[in-house]
Amino acid sequence: MLDLKRIQDNPEELESMLAKRRFDSASLTGLKDLIKTVKTLKADADKIRAERNSASKEIGNLIGQGKKDQAEKRKAEVKDLGDKIADLEKKCEEQEESLSDIVLGLPNFIEPEVPIGDETANKTVREIGHKPQFDFKAQTHFDIGEKLGIFDFERGVKLAGSRFYTYRGLGAKLERALMNFMLDLHTGEHGYQETWVPILVNDACMTTTGQYPKFKGEYYRLDRDELSLIPTSEVPLINLYRDDILDEKDLPVAMTAHTSCFRREAGAAGKDTRGLIRVHQFQKVELIQIVHPDQSREIHEKMVGHAEEVLKRLGLHYRVVLLSSVDMGATAAKTYDLEVWMPGLDRYMEISSISNCMDFQARRGMIRFKDAAGKNKPKLAHTLNGSGVAIGRALAAVIENYQKKDGTIEIPTVLQKYL
Repeated sequence: MLDLKRIQDNPEELESMLAKRRFDSASLTGLKDLIKTVKTLKADADKIRAERNSASKEIGNLIGQGKKDQAEKRKAEVKDLGDKIADLEKKCEEQEESLSDIVLGLPNFIEPEVPIGDETANKTVREIGHKPQFDFKAQTHFDIGEKLGIFDFERGVKLAGSRFYTYRGLGAKLERALMNFMLDLHTGEHGYQETWVPILVNDACMTTTGQYPKFKGEYYRLDRDELSLIPTSEVPLINLYRDDILDEKDLPVAMTAHTSCFRREAGAAGKDTRGLIRVHQFQKVELIQIVHPDQSREIHEKMVGHAEEVLKRLGLHYRVVLLSSVDMGATAAKTYDLEVWMPGLDRYMEISSISNCMDFQARRGMIRFKDAAGKNKPKLAHTLNGSGVAIGRALAAVIENYQKKDGTIEIPTVLQKYL
C-alpha cells in the first residue's frame, strides 16, 4: 500500500508511476477528486481551529475584564466551532477511508534504475555458464519424463483436470532431492531459518502481501471458510509478523519454507500446456526477509545471489534479468528474474523472481520495528521475497540439461547424496 500522505502531497509522482507501469488509471480521476476533497476538509478544519484558539484567548481576556456576559456568548460560539470541527473531521475520515480503498488497488512506486517499458525493455544483467551442446536433437523434459515413466500427465488430469500432473519413482525422488538440497543450502550457508506454515490463509494475509483485493479472481479461494490456497509461501511467511513491532536488533528476519503453491494461471490460456512450466499446483522453496529500510537494497542483491547459488551448484546455464516497469509485479519496487536455459524447449525459462517490496507490504500489514532505545516512533520495515527456487521448474531444467542420447538422464553431483 502506498503512503497516503505521499500521494496527497505529490499526485504528479503517482500519475507518472502509473503511466510507467501502464497501469489502468480509470480510477485516477476519482482519486484526484478525493485527494482534493480531503485537503479542502483539512484546511477548513485547521482554519476553524485557529479561529477557536483565537476565540478562547478572547474569552480569557473578557473574563479578566469582568465582561462575563460577553464571555458566555463567545463560549457558545466556541462550542459551535468545536461541533463544526468534529463534523469536518468525520467527513475527512470517511473520505480518507474511500481514498484508502482506491489506494489498496494501486501498484508500488518503482526504483529509479528499473527500465521503463514492457518485457522488451527487460535488461540482462549477467549470464552464467554455457549452454550444453549435444550431438543429438535435445528432447523436452515432458517427452523424456513420459518415456522414462517418471511423469504421468494423463493420470494427473484424470485426478484434477488440466495442468495437473503426477510423478512416479525417480521423478518423485528427484523432486524431494531438490527440495532437501535447497533447504539445506539456504539454512546451512545463507542464514535462513526453516519454517513450516499453513497452505491455507485468511483474506488479511492475502491483502497484506498484495494479492487481494485487486487480483482476488486469480487465486483459489474457499468462500465458505474465507480461506485461500497460497500462491507462494511468501504470503504466510510475511504475515507471521503482521501487526507486530520488532526490535531493531532482531533485524533482518530471514526465513525459508517449502510448500505447495496454487495458481489459476488464468492469463496463460494455450501457453505451455504440456510439461511442468505452467501448472496449477507446484512445489517451491521460498526466501523472505524483513529488514531495516537502510539495508533492503543491499540485501536484495544478496538474495539474488542466494537463488543463483542453487543454479550454479546444479550446473545450469542461466541469466539474471532486471525486469521492466510493466513486467514486474504490482507489489515490487524492483525485481530480478533468474532465467534458466532449457535446451529441449530451446529458450530461457523463468525459474526465480526476487523482489524488493520496500515498505509496500509492511504498510498494509503494519509490520514495524523500534530502535534499540525505544524512544522513537516505530518505523515500517521493508520486505523482500524470492524463489529459492521453483522446484518443478528446476526438475524440468535438470532433465533437459542432463539428458543423454539413449533417453536417460544423469543426476547432478550435488543431488546424488539425496538419492
